[in-house]
Amino acid sequence: MTELEPRPIIHLEHATKRYGGIAALDGVSFALHPGEIHALAGENGAGKSTLCKLIAGVVAPSEGQLWVDGEAVSFSAPRDASRRGISMVYQETSLVPQLTVAQNIVLGRERTFNSVRKVRNAARQVLQRLNFNVDPTQLAGSLSAAKRQMVEIARAVLNDARVIILDEPTAALTPEETEHLFELMASLKKRGVAMIFISHALEEALTHADRISVLRNGQLVATGPSVEFDRPRLIRHMVGEDLLDQRERSSLQHHTVSALPVLRVENLRMGSMVNNMSFSVFPGQITGIAGLIGSGRSEMARVVMGHTKRNFGGGRIWLDGREIRYTLPAHAVADGIAYISEDRKLDGYFDTMSIRENVELGWLAKFGRGRFFVPFAKLRDLARSWSERLSIRSIGEGQPVLHLSGGNQQKVVIAKSLAQKPRLVIFDEPTRGVDVGAIAEIRKIIRDFAEGGAGVILISSYLPEILDLSDRILVAKSGTIVAEFSREEATAAAILNAAIH
Repeated sequence: MTELEPRPIIHLEHATKRYGGIAALDGVSFALHPGEIHALAGENGAGKSTLCKLIAGVVAPSEGQLWVDGEAVSFSAPRDASRRGISMVYQETSLVPQLTVAQNIVLGRERTFNSVRKVRNAARQVLQRLNFNVDPTQLAGSLSAAKRQMVEIARAVLNDARVIILDEPTAALTPEETEHLFELMASLKKRGVAMIFISHALEEALTHADRISVLRNGQLVATGPSVEFDRPRLIRHMVGEDLLDQRERSSLQHHTVSALPVLRVENLRMGSMVNNMSFSVFPGQITGIAGLIGSGRSEMARVVMGHTKRNFGGGRIWLDGREIRYTLPAHAVADGIAYISEDRKLDGYFDTMSIRENVELGWLAKFGRGRFFVPFAKLRDLARSWSERLSIRSIGEGQPVLHLSGGNQQKVVIAKSLAQKPRLVIFDEPTRGVDVGAIAEIRKIIRDFAEGGAGVILISSYLPEILDLSDRILVAKSGTIVAEFSREEATAAAILNAAIH
């Protein structure tokens, strides 16, 4: 540190955060100075949010040390960070919807006896000072996403925060609201407030940040003044030099596919998340769908499955040339569509049931309707067969799924779905939270399934996975498909440019 450079208000030293043996953050050192706007860039899952949560006291580091104002600290909860002047504004806001705007703003600073008039006045003053047009008497649950974020920022300012962390602050804002937000950030900067903001919009980082740090696979790969970066250099650091040359990609045989699609989606619409999305999926081919979080990929899958209702008149879907409109996922399963959810713990398996019981239930969901007798011997053989085919490591098919590793749990979810002999499988983030060895095995399962003649949709936020597996790559943004690449022409830089632009 030079004499001209002030002491960092936040200093994270060799920080590592592991979840089940997987490092979400790996030996990262990071510094934030007073009156600095510091942007964090990186792909989905690069470790940006984990880094911010360590600083905000949401999670504790597995290794490493956090320093605030030169003092080593150990936060056990966000309130500990708040007492040191650190506030985080989440992409999914943490407001209490049943409380008013004023009550949310003073939440955590209440006195034993509160005056409703004083609480409203305090909230009104801070909102007016920030030029936020929000009624302090309005219930937080009735606010738009943009106004909820304004209330979060107002709460941080009222708490005299010296460090404000903003996770995707412009994701839900209009261009005018975005411009106002950055004007506010510039005003806070003049008052000495330090800010970290995460954004997938690279132009925002290049234009408004003083410094930029780039994370990739949980590691800090670049940091420096924003003037030292441009868009190509940021993308190069985000995706890695090796991925910019498509000749370095592992080669897969390009399969000859039928001219008739197994699935055709036309002008699909659902709320604000899916907006006129159109694409086709062909048998024997892996169709990868890339995009940032919130681009509408998973929402599209749930509409196709009948899990979520599309808008009235919200587009058309054909399966093997027959128009479909499912109202229940069971109907999609019966027609030969399987969806492997991005959240296996929530809706992928029955955790207290055994491997065998999960696979059996998958088969029964497709073939058990209307049966008077259940072929138990056949189901036991089926469960054993799938355990062997997918190399599910366990002490036996009777072991509860809860006690398996993350990779083997994911294999159980896949076995439960493939036992239904589907014509089309939608894999949504199939290797998220899975160890390296299991990742290779799951990818082979996906390849083998497509080679068997079925249609495959691969939704993944991890570009190397999309590039490695896909025969065709679609890019989703703001609920629609904005680009399509063949396997030969796809590069990480081209995909990322389409997803961000």
